[in-house]
Amino acid sequence: MSAPTPVLLMARELGLGGSERQLTEVARSLDRSRFSPHVGCMSAGGLRTEALKAAGVPVVTFPVRSFYRPSTVACATELISFIRKAGIRLVHTFDTPMNLFGVPPAWLSRGPVVLSSQRAFRELSSGVQRRLLRVTDHLADGVVVNCEVLRRHLIDDEGVSASKIHVCYNGIDLAEFNPGDRQPCDSVTIGVVCALRPEKGLPTLIEAFSRIRGEAKLVIVGSGPMRDELRWKAEPLGARCQFEPATNKVAARLRQMDIFVLPSLSEALSNSLMEAMACGCSVVASRVGGNVELVEDGRTGFLFEKSDAAQLASVLERLITEEWLRREMGTAAANFIREGFSLDTSVTRIQSIYDTMLSI
Repeated sequence: MSAPTPVLLMARELGLGGSERQLTEVARSLDRSRFSPHVGCMSAGGLRTEALKAAGVPVVTFPVRSFYRPSTVACATELISFIRKAGIRLVHTFDTPMNLFGVPPAWLSRGPVVLSSQRAFRELSSGVQRRLLRVTDHLADGVVVNCEVLRRHLIDDEGVSASKIHVCYNGIDLAEFNPGDRQPCDSVTIGVVCALRPEKGLPTLIEAFSRIRGEAKLVIVGSGPMRDELRWKAEPLGARCQFEPATNKVAARLRQMDIFVLPSLSEALSNSLMEAMACGCSVVASRVGGNVELVEDGRTGFLFEKSDAAQLASVLERLITEEWLRREMGTAAANFIREGFSLDTSVTRIQSIYDTMLSI
């Protein structure tokens, strides 16, 4: 029997983000009889580090602080040396910073298969980053995307060959994210769990909620650069709108929400939306990107046009008043995720991609 194949999975950090979560779950779940996973990052520590170490996955740090510092060249040299010493046969970068840092050295090492990832639309990257990502598209042997809409984006807008793109939907750990023992509150709770960044469209949610009368409350869970601006916008709502910092107890928090809203202006395949659906929330999402691949309007949730606060408010008012509809949609959403987006399904797919690329 042949020895497991050494593979290196890379992300900038090992914190709360969606890419970090997916990397961690893949690394922990790969079939150890076939693959020997290693994880590389730019900064030590982070929420996921201990989980990886507990699973016996070694973590190596390449301390890049800025792509403009001379030390980055030394880190790239260290990466090449590590790939060779560890006998790495496949390198897979999971986010934009690691695409830019990890793909060129992996390609220069001339040994492993090199896979990059695209998990967001590239208009969210700077012009320089976008041009450099097109270079990594050329250097990499393949690009993994997490939804069909990103596959089309790379083909139509970035000129990537269709034969080079592999779709692997995100997977949810259903042992953690499930309806479980949902905890109803005295009033209907509308919530969101996400990074507080401009592309998440959270001002639209606050504006829509301000149009709603009654006992419902809004909970915004997350951290990010828009926190102060959002708090200022929500100030007239008083105690009806609450802000909570990012948490690693996401599933428990989701089970306390009746309605989950993702009002993104740009979105690929949202882990937060998938987790909310898996936990049995009634979900409402903007009609953008991968949201339409998850939400069947009127069955597993509702869709609304991005930035349309009036339409969102109308949908929320209906869900607030029709408890039976919330329950029905929450059940349909949880079943949809369980049947097609489990972690096992995602890992099986990524292992198939690795096998295919290693056999070429």
